[in-house]
Amino acid sequence: MAAGAKQKAIGFFRREPVLVISFVCAAASMAFVPPSEAYGAYFDWKVLSLLFCLMAVVAGLQECNVFAVFCQRLLTGRKRMGLLSLILVLLPFFASMLITNDVALITFVPFTIVVLSMIQRRQYLIYLIVLQTIAANLGSMAAPVGNPQSLFLYEKFHLSAGGYFRLMLPFVLASLVCLAAAALLVKNETIQVEFSARETIKHPKKLCLFCGLFALSLLGVFRALPYPWALGAVVIALLLWDRPLFARIDYGLLLTFLCFFVFAGNMGNIGEVREFLNSLLERSAMLTSLLASQVISNVPAAVLLSGFTQDGQGLLVGTNLGGLGTLIASLASLISFRYYLRLEGAKPLRYLGVFTGLNLAGLAVLTSLALCLSLW
Repeated sequence: MAAGAKQKAIGFFRREPVLVISFVCAAASMAFVPPSEAYGAYFDWKVLSLLFCLMAVVAGLQECNVFAVFCQRLLTGRKRMGLLSLILVLLPFFASMLITNDVALITFVPFTIVVLSMIQRRQYLIYLIVLQTIAANLGSMAAPVGNPQSLFLYEKFHLSAGGYFRLMLPFVLASLVCLAAAALLVKNETIQVEFSARETIKHPKKLCLFCGLFALSLLGVFRALPYPWALGAVVIALLLWDRPLFARIDYGLLLTFLCFFVFAGNMGNIGEVREFLNSLLERSAMLTSLLASQVISNVPAAVLLSGFTQDGQGLLVGTNLGGLGTLIASLASLISFRYYLRLEGAKPLRYLGVFTGLNLAGLAVLTSLALCLSLW
């Protein structure tokens, strides 16, 4: 009995490590700042509501098989290996701008494994999966809906859509150029890609519904529609037409945000902690959040540090660039790593070596760009 409970606890920690850590941090912080009515001001319900909407809608689009159909149509046929590599890397780069970095990797990494195995080019698996991971993390910074930390900071600091895009555009373009160049380094031989079964759209009527809900969610994000309306529309639509979809929403992420809201709020009420973080962020919010992301991941770093500075732009750049570096800098990176570990003959140490090398190279380039832009 005890052994079974222990295994369940270990399994839960492996599935939701950040949720467990955030809960422990929140609980520990309560020893210094006991629960009170003031806790209610810690939570950003708009961010939580919009995250819920986006996760539900993207799960619905996945259910309709739209991403698999698009990917298969794009890859099928006779191609040069360089072009195939470029397509495989840029798919998650552009897709992550709208469907988040996590979903982009869940969608396209398995396709890459299938395609490279099918054409007997498994020697490129590690290289291309790592590039896809970097592409998803960097492409997602192009829009507020691309990743949780961007959405949170966009709302927290009331950034304008135009201001957001102007700020992130240089980094997105630099990332695109570097990723395209890296993708083309493979041997440019001719290959033939054919799938044994043709993917088709499932539930066409639901696809129309989810496209409409996605549009409403985007209007909520860009403040063209009150967010309770978008939330209400999504919840009612799921209740009426797709209740099982509620089970596919990442409640772990929502609970993680709740825990870190408590932790960050309590830390802000401890004078010594507030003064220490203020002093770091006054020097450079960008570099502080970038370095913090390497240790606690970029989403928690964004939530924690946002209460100690008014430099929302610095945090936005720092936490997005900070998704490069260590394996936990962006938890989306763990998705790709887990897919790779399931493969027969997987070489985890080699994967980690390639991952770290390419991530540090990208981080060096983009951090240098950020420092140069800050001098203007």
